[in-house]
Amino acid sequence: MIDFADVVRRALREQGKSLRGAAGELHYDVAYLSRVLNGKQAPSPELVQALNEFLGLSLEVESAARHDDEMDAWELARRVQASDVGPATLSRLEKSFDELAMTYPKANPEDLLRKVRKHSAYVVRLLDAKKTLSEHRRLLVVGGWLSLLGATVHIDLMEDDAAAARLRTASTLAREASHPEIEAWCQETEAWRVLTEGDYMRAVEISRTSQDMAPAGTSAMIQATAQEGRAHARLGNASETYRAIDRVQKMSASVGTPDTPEHHYRYDPTKALSYTATTLAWLGDSAAEPYAREVIRRLSPSDDVSKWPRRVASANLDLALALLKEDRLDEACDAAQKALLSGQVAPSNHWRALEVVRAVEARELPGSADLREAYQTLKAIEQSRPAGS
Repeated sequence: MIDFADVVRRALREQGKSLRGAAGELHYDVAYLSRVLNGKQAPSPELVQALNEFLGLSLEVESAARHDDEMDAWELARRVQASDVGPATLSRLEKSFDELAMTYPKANPEDLLRKVRKHSAYVVRLLDAKKTLSEHRRLLVVGGWLSLLGATVHIDLMEDDAAAARLRTASTLAREASHPEIEAWCQETEAWRVLTEGDYMRAVEISRTSQDMAPAGTSAMIQATAQEGRAHARLGNASETYRAIDRVQKMSASVGTPDTPEHHYRYDPTKALSYTATTLAWLGDSAAEPYAREVIRRLSPSDDVSKWPRRVASANLDLALALLKEDRLDEACDAAQKALLSGQVAPSNHWRALEVVRAVEARELPGSADLREAYQTLKAIEQSRPAGS
């Protein structure tokens, strides 16, 4: 039997990675990881999976199982069914993924990532179970969706290596299951990643690849088109940007409002508003203002900025850019300050916040010092956030 702790310690040494660095990257408490690697505590299934992805290993450890009330209940129900997997188990997994995707707009990224790992680990366990071809495909599909969501969260946390690994997994599962929409979402998600890194031409290319893959009328098609428009806006290609906005608005209107508009992978008219606000703001078009204000009006649950979903924080950044364009300087500073104080600007969007801060500073506005301080506080909070166990 393999010595799990020995293999992991050796891999860390060979790859020049520290225990503390690994704990930080994987969002596990360093003391917990130390106990596992010193043989004082059994690794959880999700930790095994996370270390496999992080270190490029393929470890399977029987002792990695730990009690989890939710999964224990699922396992008991599964065992009394004729099939080793069964439709009830698959339905619960599918429902759980939808619930995770619906919490994405407001969830703490580290907390959401732990839940994705837990459910992904359960999918891995079921892949070796006896099942019908139909059940096998459903398992591949839900595994693909979970991997895609995990990749999205990793991108939010600026963890590119982990995001790339999960995107490869999601794409592989999608191909095995003949599910082109997940494949298209993988490309769209990669387009967003390279766009946040400033490679706008590459983002255009990947967005178009996603559109070629996506089934007509799907949310993946709409979002990939939106991503292309964003990239064109960053490049200053006005005509291509406006064409993309028009296509997104038409496709979004034809789809209508889904039953669960908060679901990250289901496009809805409010998402189209958010997209339009951001795209126009990046293009330098002050017409972004009414779109941003409408997003804020629809999605702000209260004046308490800490309760805002991330889209409201982003809309305030878009609003600030539009107001700066119109020389409405006090209003612009106020909108930007609200976005920064909300705590809902993900690490992958810090660059957007910084653009607003720098624009305010360039005009030597009275509120620039306060805005810079709010931005530095936001960065400090993210850097000091403790890893989860």
